[in-house]
Amino acid sequence: MSDAIQLACPHCLSINRVQTSRLGEGARCGKCKQALFTGEPIELNDTNFDAMVNRSDLPIVVDFWAGWCGPCKMMAPIFAQVTRELEPRLRFAKLDTEAEQGIAGRFGIRSIPTLVVFRRGQEVARQAGVMQASQLTQWLRPHLL
Repeated sequence: MSDAIQLACPHCLSINRVQTSRLGEGARCGKCKQALFTGEPIELNDTNFDAMVNRSDLPIVVDFWAGWCGPCKMMAPIFAQVTRELEPRLRFAKLDTEAEQGIAGRFGIRSIPTLVVFRRGQEVARQAGVMQASQLTQWLRPHLL
């Protein structure tokens, strides 16, 4: 049985096949040659959402947020820190609910910040509100690849 996964490139959206045992070895896109992991959350929008969430095998944690939201601003550095710690065993992304109201509505986002874990396009976990880094890491532990 192969331990390869399909993974969308955050730069060109091409689908790449990567061995899970080699995810942390600086994987690069076969098409655009850029790094598949940057250590920073990916900004999601209508153009890249489906490729990043639905066409990738790697679980992705999406932070639904808005610029006017105080708790979202408190959560941003925590989310960035956990991204640096747990990537590439999970992928991390942010979606601005003001700019992408259609996507936020599709997933019934009622309060922000809301974190949703997707696996192969299916929601597998959801948590609303600010969490400390240790709480977030513990919450994500069951979803690590």
